[in-house]
Amino acid sequence: MLDETLLADLVADLPSAVRLQRLVRTLREGFRCGAVCLLRLEEGALVPLAVDGLVREALGRRFEVAQHPRLATILTSRRTTLFPPDADLPDPYDGLVEQQPGQPLHVHDCMGISLHVEGEPWGALTLDALEAGTFDATDRAALERYALLVEAAVRVSRLERDLRALRMSQQESGLPLAAPEARDILGHSAELQRLLRELDVVAASDLPVLLSGETGVGKELFARRLHRRSARHAAPLVQVNCAALPESLAESELFGHVKGAFSGAIAERAGRFEAADGGTLLLDEVGELSLPVQAKLLRALQEGEVQRLGEDVPRRVDVRIIAATNRQLAEAVREGSFRADLYHRLSVYPVVIPPLRERGSDVLVLAGHFLEINRTRLGVRSLRLSPAAEEALLAYAWPGNVRELEHVISRAAIKALSQGARRDEIITLAPAWLDLPVPEGKGSRTPQMEYADEGGAASLRECVEWAQRRAIRDALAACNGRWAAAARRLELDPSNLHKLARRLGLK
Repeated sequence: MLDETLLADLVADLPSAVRLQRLVRTLREGFRCGAVCLLRLEEGALVPLAVDGLVREALGRRFEVAQHPRLATILTSRRTTLFPPDADLPDPYDGLVEQQPGQPLHVHDCMGISLHVEGEPWGALTLDALEAGTFDATDRAALERYALLVEAAVRVSRLERDLRALRMSQQESGLPLAAPEARDILGHSAELQRLLRELDVVAASDLPVLLSGETGVGKELFARRLHRRSARHAAPLVQVNCAALPESLAESELFGHVKGAFSGAIAERAGRFEAADGGTLLLDEVGELSLPVQAKLLRALQEGEVQRLGEDVPRRVDVRIIAATNRQLAEAVREGSFRADLYHRLSVYPVVIPPLRERGSDVLVLAGHFLEINRTRLGVRSLRLSPAAEEALLAYAWPGNVRELEHVISRAAIKALSQGARRDEIITLAPAWLDLPVPEGKGSRTPQMEYADEGGAASLRECVEWAQRRAIRDALAACNGRWAAAARRLELDPSNLHKLARRLGLK
């Protein structure tokens, strides 16, 4: 039955992410274990692509092979590696199994196998159980057989990606046939995936792009993805922080100067436009440029040439422009602080980066990424979030977006250690350590509800999903993590509860 299900998913017309997720779910049910994880090898680290049975934030982690001896051992063999229950090697998933919220669980049985595609190491498949003796020699042999199907599914997904890249290359010659997947933009929300698909399409053109969004949403990462997916990917991406340029030096920094052009110009120097010739120039915080510099920037964009300070002959440059700002440039145009002609030149294709509060459970995926970074940095065995801490992260409005989340996780990890947590134990971060501000007089009301009161960003769907998520977590806590009992408490069919939990990012 397991073979039939895996084969059916392999030949089905499914999106790559859905196919891999169904694959790990089927394996978990077939082996009756606590968790299954499919990981891809990227520059010395194993990155989860699909998980079942682990907490949501596990998808944001990056397991450095050199720091995880179990994963390193799995990668050294083409056969199944079965670790004895009393193995003294630390398990990377300790505390990340989702079955009993609030209780950091130790993995007691673990096996895994390395995966190869086209003769090259591709990644690994791991299975973990909470009860010793779950896996035996029969399971070990079965995993080797099923690993071939997993490798086939990976090859199918790769072929589908190559086909999409080939179709794009026919529209715009010079595009890489198989553009590498970006791991720096983490998240699985519908809003983010829609945005990434849009960016991949516009990347194939040479249109100027204006990225706008609140401070801390990661505009630079989206700009890098645009460049990486463009026909200019082999040429440099040069970044200019316009907010950090003094007006007296901005022209020299952008366009260059000759020796003696001004006091202190002791040598000839090329500007950022020339450095980016053939590639992409990222003008970060472009709204901070002064009006005189804006005029000279507009001329460079219109004419496709720059003139170094102190030089009479202009130089031709071939540069794609990506501009980024956290200001409302259209309002700045109306106020007279930004040139209308430059605004229209930069915003040929405007893209709005959504704030973190509109990306749903992506906050947990990103939190997992920062938890793993801090676990490595602080030398901690395992670092995880309590269910209440997850709820707090999901309920907060994140005015500082991803950058604020990074700082919150880092501070919480340090607070946990400073208040007596031991590095050799599973450290579970509580809401108090997150130190998230609660507006005075708001009680337990969520930021989403406050936005709704003010006629702001929250929708009815967001408020309903928050309430559903809270009810499921409370039921699980009351039933000691038993999903069947929680379903009865909520008066739901168990299968419907599992589907709802997956949609809400709880599974």
